[in-house]
Amino acid sequence: MRKAISTFVFINSRLHSGMLDKLAQAGAESIEIFAARGHFDYTDRQQVREVGNWFKHSGKPLNSLHSPMYTDYEWGRTGTPPINLVDRDKSRRVESMDEVKRALEIAETIPLGYLVQHLGIAGEAFDPQVFENALSSIEHLHAFAKPLGVKVLLENIPNEISTPEKLVHLIETLHRGDLGICFDFGHAHLLGGVESAFHVLQPYMLSTHVHDNKGLKDEHLFPGEGTIDWKRSMALLSKAPHLPSVLLEVEGIGRKDVMEKFASSFHMLENEAAAYSETKS
Repeated sequence: MRKAISTFVFINSRLHSGMLDKLAQAGAESIEIFAARGHFDYTDRQQVREVGNWFKHSGKPLNSLHSPMYTDYEWGRTGTPPINLVDRDKSRRVESMDEVKRALEIAETIPLGYLVQHLGIAGEAFDPQVFENALSSIEHLHAFAKPLGVKVLLENIPNEISTPEKLVHLIETLHRGDLGICFDFGHAHLLGGVESAFHVLQPYMLSTHVHDNKGLKDEHLFPGEGTIDWKRSMALLSKAPHLPSVLLEVEGIGRKDVMEKFASSFHMLENEAAAYSETKS
């Protein structure tokens, strides 16, 4: 099992090398950076250089960059609208795409595998125009990312354009073999169940977001703190064609046991995966 951690756990603080050291010590073999400007300002050359030097000297790969969700430094609390690549307003779509491209340019300094991209915002309704906007935006983003050596992964999130079936339809319509999925276990649990979503998305699954909830809201709990069946989930993941990393994307605000919980969560998930392998053999 390849173990990875998202810097989302430190989302309310400026990302620095000491934080990355902690994630490595907690068991991360690779890392995802969450591109929120107040946390990781991808337009700040000094911060990009500092973080890039950590990856260069640590030997740890940057698994992925989570695409920004807002252009400001305060998660939209300034009144800035969210980044939305399927916005019905063309000018806002263009502005959103420009911001995602600014973030993606860090690949010129820090090599990375994937860009994890949301389509729409929470609760986004589906209609044919939104689908066409999604096709156009993904095509444009793919063309920008490919020369940088980055694959675009679409994430299943709580809206009508990002259901498993719609995401597969988008990928198959575009005929781009290097487009993929970042499978979010917590979101799948909220929206019909992990297993049904997994079966639809597994052929395209190249990375994951692993977190738990109690089926009511997106809590980003550690595995085992909610109601997801992790024994069954790890059995499913073990059968995924591309065996993606197990990437923990959890909430750390107000918790003092975060680093210990990373280690114990990986241990639990490894045990579940091993138990499945033994029954299979």
